[in-house]
Order: sequence, then structure tokens, then C-alpha cells
Amino acid sequence: MAVTSDTMADRQSTEAAEAGERRDSMMRILLLSLGLLVVAGSYLFVPPEWTDTVVLVCLGVLSTVGVMCLFMAAGGLIRFVRSRVIDTRVPGLPEQLFEAIGEGALIADSAAGAIKANRAYYRLYGEESGDLRSIERLFAESPDASEAIYRLSGAAEKGRRAMEEIRMPGGIGGQAGSARWYRVKVNPIAGRSELALWLISDITREREHQENIFQELQNAIDYLDHAPAGFFSMQPDGRIRYVNATLAEWLGIDLADFEPGAAEIGDFVTAESLSVLEASGQRGETATERLEIDLVRANGTRKPVRLLHRVPVSADGTVGASRTLVLEVGLADGDAGLAAERRFTRFFNNTPMAIASVDHSGAINLSNARFLKLFRKSGPARIELTSVVKAADRPALKAALHAAINGQSDISPVDAQFESDEERSARFFVSPIVEGEPGEDAAIVYALETTEQRALEAQFAQSQKMQAVGQLAGGIAHDFNNVLTAIIGFSDLLLSNHRPSDPAFEDIMNIKQNANRAAGLVRQLLAFSRRQTLQPRVIRLDEVLSDLTVLLDRLLGETVELKTDHKSGLWPVKADLNQLEQVVVNLAVNARDAMPSGGTLTIRASNLAEDESHRFRQDGFRPADYVLIEITDTGTGMPPEVMEKIFEPFFSTKEIGKGTGLGLSTVYGIIKQTDGFIFVDSELGKGTTFSLLLPRYVAEREAEEEVASPKSEPTDLTGSATILLVEDEEAVRAFASRALAARGYEVHEAASGPEALRIMKDMDGAIDLVVSDVVMPEMDGPTLLKELRKTNPALKIIFVSGYAEDAFARHLPENEDFHFLPKPFSLKDLAITVKRVLQP
Repeated sequence: MAVTSDTMADRQSTEAAEAGERRDSMMRILLLSLGLLVVAGSYLFVPPEWTDTVVLVCLGVLSTVGVMCLFMAAGGLIRFVRSRVIDTRVPGLPEQLFEAIGEGALIADSAAGAIKANRAYYRLYGEESGDLRSIERLFAESPDASEAIYRLSGAAEKGRRAMEEIRMPGGIGGQAGSARWYRVKVNPIAGRSELALWLISDITREREHQENIFQELQNAIDYLDHAPAGFFSMQPDGRIRYVNATLAEWLGIDLADFEPGAAEIGDFVTAESLSVLEASGQRGETATERLEIDLVRANGTRKPVRLLHRVPVSADGTVGASRTLVLEVGLADGDAGLAAERRFTRFFNNTPMAIASVDHSGAINLSNARFLKLFRKSGPARIELTSVVKAADRPALKAALHAAINGQSDISPVDAQFESDEERSARFFVSPIVEGEPGEDAAIVYALETTEQRALEAQFAQSQKMQAVGQLAGGIAHDFNNVLTAIIGFSDLLLSNHRPSDPAFEDIMNIKQNANRAAGLVRQLLAFSRRQTLQPRVIRLDEVLSDLTVLLDRLLGETVELKTDHKSGLWPVKADLNQLEQVVVNLAVNARDAMPSGGTLTIRASNLAEDESHRFRQDGFRPADYVLIEITDTGTGMPPEVMEKIFEPFFSTKEIGKGTGLGLSTVYGIIKQTDGFIFVDSELGKGTTFSLLLPRYVAEREAEEEVASPKSEPTDLTGSATILLVEDEEAVRAFASRALAARGYEVHEAASGPEALRIMKDMDGAIDLVVSDVVMPEMDGPTLLKELRKTNPALKIIFVSGYAEDAFARHLPENEDFHFLPKPFSLKDLAITVKRVLQP
């Protein structure tokens, strides 16, 4: 009531002041008017000779006064109109509007402090009138509020609006029994930058209401977390946004480690169940579905559950996050009918065979999880079964369906490719449903994916083709070796009878050189067929690659940059050094040809432990310790159809006359014969990488780490021993016999194994050395050796063959002592080998 009286008194005093000002103004106007009348009347009594002077003086005075008033008005020294105000320092705010503000309102001056407040402001600190407190003084009792008031004052000084929420332990003035919350706002007054309007409201109830809502929300979450059923929410892309504690316990996961959006639904359900959920999420309509699926616990075990699955779909077709209730079920729960239904649903969805029923029109009615996984059937509308296969395969499948719908039971399976992915295929079995009514299911379709089977069949066919080609190449190479041995041998015999000055000497030399070139091609064929002669020894690849760098720099030319990356400490490998160098050189030359405009060739070598080798998962690969050599170029790359044939002999992408097509087949054969593996990865426009994996060599004894150095070459190639020469190829036998006889040896010739045994019997075992071919009709070399050992265990023997030594050594008794001479051989090679074997 005191506040009201004070306000009324202020209002009355203000009105009285305004009335007094109005009276004073009217008196001044009346006095001014009387003065003007007196001046005008006095003009009548002025002498005529002064009349003009008086008029001019009056006009001058009036003009001067008018100009001065204008300047004073412009400077603000005088005002002609005065507005009604509450306070002389706060213009423009009506009293009624100021009191109508529901919050505590204060007008403050940055210099003088609080100026004017409404009644709600006084009530904040329990007073009706009297002492007007500033904002700083109002909240001075709480040290925690000082920072907020400081920020608000700073905003007011800068002419900005600001708002803070302040907690007072006992309320403003300390009169409340508990803590109170206040919202404080500051608003600058337009046109008066030094003034600001402060608004203070008590928001304790609002805060309590928010805390109650938060507590209720926490309770709701707790109720949901510990409900007797599981619950989860899944995004359309399969990411899990929420899992309640009950479901987390069933799955065996720790909620403390669960991050929303980090896990996917596929981590917690079987593959078949995932297909059911994905199809459910693509229906295109909001509906609650009941699904029977299997969860996968953290320990790998399964848990059958029933889902009440709802996926919201907006009007524009946008699919939202699911709301899914998970119910724990047991096969024995409920009546026998429901238990049987659940049992059938689980069996139906978990079978590895895709099953679907079709009606009389060929449309799919019901499908299991495996069918959904294979063909991704989704959407509210039913689809034709034939639409899931490639167009070219639809007539055969449609004919099988038509036959089944008409009741035929003897229907052949149909092989077809997927419409969505032509690389995948399946075999369809169609069975009729005789008791079906029109509009109901008319046939059952079973589908088995045959993608892997087809791939294995293709690999097996390719392997058989490569094996057949290898056998053919090996057979051809063997026969060529016999022919080339004779050509080279007889060329040596002719050269021994001609001097370099003879006209025929150069011709004979050309014959021998071309025969040696042909022998090189034969060695490539044998390398592909893995029957070439190797001389393996323990080598260290870091030294080999370092030595090859100089040679490769010359081969690659100036436009190709060579980079090598191999560390010391590479594991040793056992391989033929010359053949391994040929592998690297062949791959480097191919890489150079794939970079006609220049590029970079990188050769890396590193140790590959057994646990790391599992990334090379291909048929026939054996995880173990390997030394990995990667040869990478930045060339044109290869398309898939070329990569399928790169290791086939005589296949080449180069122009005619620029390649034999045996380079990569030779590489393949050498690596395989060394018990290694070769893999290729290529991308068009980016380059190709060949990965060579050579098995790590571990010596049984330290003495075996290096092979013995070869014996020095004998200088005297003559002898007088008796030699039995066994060779089914007449030309080779004739050349070898003449060559040995020319060196002083007594030579007995045999065209087959049985003939050699007869000669041995006739000679009563007086044979010092047997030189025998390996592959012969009637009796091969190893069999001949076994027969000879029966009568002469110490007999020395040299096997000659175009195949690798280990190709026939495995057919000999263990620890059998023999020597080997690979075909084609020259006269000198034969003489040196015989001399070494006969030396004591």
C-alpha cells in the first residue's frame, strides 16, 4: 500500500509540476504580448522625423533576437515543447507500461547507478518502496553471482543484450528457506546509450519442473533398461543407436563399452536373420512385424528370440530408425501348435538352401532368409521369380515353373545367373504342390548358389589345361633336346675338323649358335612345365637384388626410374641363382614395355612371417615363412581377361615378332619349381604388381647352408676306360659314341635297356661307366640302373636327360649315387662330365 501511495504522490507531483509549467508559459506569453502592444502604441507618439529610424531599430532588434533564438534552439539551450516524463533522466517510458512489466524492472545509469524501478523489482528483496538497490547490490550476497553480473554489466556498457541464470542459496535478501534461481536480462535503451533496462524474474519453479522432467526421463530409461524384454533401435544403414541393459546382458556385451552408431546389427545376428531384418526394413510402409530370428552372443552361441519390429516410414518414403522389442522364447513355451510354428520358422530360415513358394502366376509368396540373402527380395509388392535371374536364363526357369504348376514332378534343375550380379549363379529345383488351390502356392522353388562351384570348376579346367599344355610342352622339349643335342654335337665334330680360316667354319658356327638359341627356347618350355634342370643353392636375396641393380638400370633405359627397397637381414632361400635372376629380369622387362612413356619400377623385398602370409589366400597356398619380392610398375595395367591368360605359354599382348609368349610362363614355372608362389594384382591405368613368395630356407646342419663349390675343370679330356652308351635316339648315340671314341675311350652302344643288359652280360661286367638316357622305350634309365646294381653295386652311371634331375631321381632308391648331364649338351660338356666321374 505504501508503494501505491508513493507512486500516486509521484504522479500528483509530476502533474502539479506540469500544470505549473503550463501556467508559467502562459504568463510569459501574456507579458510578451502586452510588451509588444506597448511598443506598437508608443509608435504613435514618436516624432515624424524619427519614425523611420525607430522602425529600423525595432526590426534590427527583432531580427537579432530571432537569429539568437534559432542558434540557441539548435544548440539545445532552449526547447519549445517538453514531453511528459517519469524522471527527467528517463524519457519516453509511460508509467503504466513500466508497471505492467511482470518481471522486476530497473532502469540504471552506468554513471549514477539505479534510477527507477517498478514494484515487482522492490518485491524481489522484500520492500515496497524506499531504498532503491542497484543490480550489483541486489546480488552482492552471493559470490557465485558476481561473475554473471560482471558479464551482464559489460554487455550493457557495449550496448548489447545479454541474459544469465543465477542461483542464490537463500534467495535475494536471504529470506528464502532454500536456494532460488533468477533469470537476469539486460536490454539497452535505444537513443540513450548510457541507460539500460534490467529485467529480473524468479525461475525456481521452472527449474524444479525441468528437474522433475529429467528425473522422470531417467526413471523411464531405467524402466526400459531393466524391462523383462530386450529393446534396440537400428538406423536404416544397420547401425545400432540404442540397446537396453536386458538385451546387452543376453548378448554378453558391456554397456559401458557400447557406443551409439559404432556397432552394426550384423554383429549380433546370424547371416540369415540379417537378411530377414534387411528385407523387413525395405517394405515401404510403417507396420509392426513379428520376426523369428537368432541372436549371436559374444561367445559365439545362438539365442532364439522373437522380434516385434517396427520401422517408421514418412510420407515422402524416408525410412527412420526402428523400434524393436526383443522377446525371449523357448521351443517348449506355449501350446504345441505355437511351438511347432516357431520350430518350423527357425528351421525354415536357417536352412542353407534358398526356398520360396510361388503362386500359379509365378509370383513369389513366401521366402526364407537364405532366399532373401541371395536375391534381396523386398518391397510390398510381390515379384516374379524369373525377375531374379538374368534375362537369357529366364526362358528355361519359366519353362520349369510352368511344368511344376501343371503338376509335372520330373523336372530337371535349371542353372541361371543372378540379375543383380552376373558373376553369381544358382541352380534352381522346382517342385509342384499338387493340392494347391488357384491363388495359393502352386510350386516350391529350391535354389543352391553355385558361384564358388563354378569358380572351382573354371580353376580346375584351367589347371587341367595348363597341365596338359605343360605335358605337351615337356614332351616337345624332350624331343627337341634330342634333336638339338645331335645338331650341336655334330657341329662340334665338324668344328674340330675345320680351321677358323676354312670357308665352312663360319657356316658351321652359325648352325651351332642357332641351335643354342633353340635350346634356350626349349629351356623356357621346360621351365613352364617345371621339368627344367635346376642347380639350387642357398642364396641371400638382398645381395642378389643389389647385384642386379646395375643390369636392370641398363635394361630399363632412361625413361624408367628404378627404385629398390630391401633391408639387410632377409631370410635365406634355396633356388637356382641364374633362374631367379631370369625371373626378375623378365618381370622388369615386361614392366618396361608396359610403360612406353616412362614411369617408375619398384622392387621391394621383405620377410613375410607365417601369420602375415594368410593374406595371400588362394587355392593351394600354404601359409609359412616366406621372403616376399614385390615388383611394381606404374604402367598401363591389365584388364581381367588378359590377367587370366598371362601365364599361358605363347600368349602375348605384344606385337607379332616382339615376343615369344614364354616370358611369364617361364617365370611361373621357375617359381613353382622352387616351391614358391606368384600372385599378380593389376589395375588399368595405375599399374601392375607381381608378388613372388619364396619359402624360407632353414638348414638342418650349418654345413648345409652353402653348397659345395664345383670342382675345377679338367684339362686332359682323354681316357682309356670302357663305357656303355645307352641311348634310343640314333643321332645322339652316334655323336656321343664318336666323341668319346675320339678321346680314347672304348665305347659299346645300346639302343635300349634290355640291349644294355645283354652287352653287360656279354662283357661279364667289365664296364667302367654307363652313360644312359632316362626316357627310353621298353626300359627307362632308373629301371636299368636298378638291374645293373644287382650284379655290379659299385658301377658308375651318368644319366642324360632333357628333364630336370628331380623328375626321375624320386624313382631311384634313397641315397643312390649317380651323376647327371642335362640335354642338350656339347662335345666338351660330355667329355668333361665323363672325365670327372672316372677320376678317382
